Amino acid sequence: MAADLSRYDDVLDLLTALPRRVPELRVVVVNGSAVTGGWDDHSDLDVEAWCDGDAATTYAAVLALLRSELEVDHVWELPEATWPTGRQCFVHLQPDAADLSRPTRLIDVVVQTLPQRLTMDTRRHGVPLVLHDPDGLLLLEDDDEAGLSAQRAQAVAQTAARRQTGAWLVERAIARGDLAAATTLHLRFAVEPLVRLLRIEHCPARHDFGLRYLRTDLPAGMAEQVEALLPGPDLAVRTRAAFAWQDEVLRRLS
Repeated sequence: MAADLSRYDDVLDLLTALPRRVPELRVVVVNGSAVTGGWDDHSDLDVEAWCDGDAATTYAAVLALLRSELEVDHVWELPEATWPTGRQCFVHLQPDAADLSRPTRLIDVVVQTLPQRLTMDTRRHGVPLVLHDPDGLLLLEDDDEAGLSAQRAQAVAQTAARRQTGAWLVERAIARGDLAAATTLHLRFAVEPLVRLLRIEHCPARHDFGLRYLRTDLPAGMAEQVEALLPGPDLAVRTRAAFAWQDEVLRRLS
């Protein structure tokens, strides 16, 4: 079932007409949960655009139009170095985004310089909602499988090699009573690598998507099993269970 984007109708209308006012824009799409699943009343609208020339200049023009045409409460602009070929910001159309008593209205905007060949892997990002691409520049095709396979192989090798060191770091912090350090280390060395392994096993195209979208990407009930290992009471029991599960998956993957 297609996502109901109606609460963003005014934004979609503006975005569709945007290239007439910012002619450097060549491709504008909506992606994220609107097309991959999990869309709900508190999803933001993920917008990605590609342009000719300097992306920073086009980004500034796009943001200026959004500010002038929409009721913008505030904007968070990510540092310029975040994207080597563009800029990103979160445009809040209401105050206090953490107030979930009403539907969220928030736009995540990325503007990048158009590459020589523009592709999107639908296994990883879904089929985008294309708002503007008159020249058919966006090609829906899989990313280089050899590169993805190499990344997955390195992740498995690193997890196996780091296994004992990671367990020692967590257990030592617990033994010392350093709860803050133990919590951080448990997530970094026990839970996150486990999820990476589970993704490699069950959702290899999105192996690097971290702890998000677990209910979408993993078999039914597995997200809840992972959540039972998140920091909480009896952290030592949880971390040992997470490392034991790592061992099981590593045996299967190797």
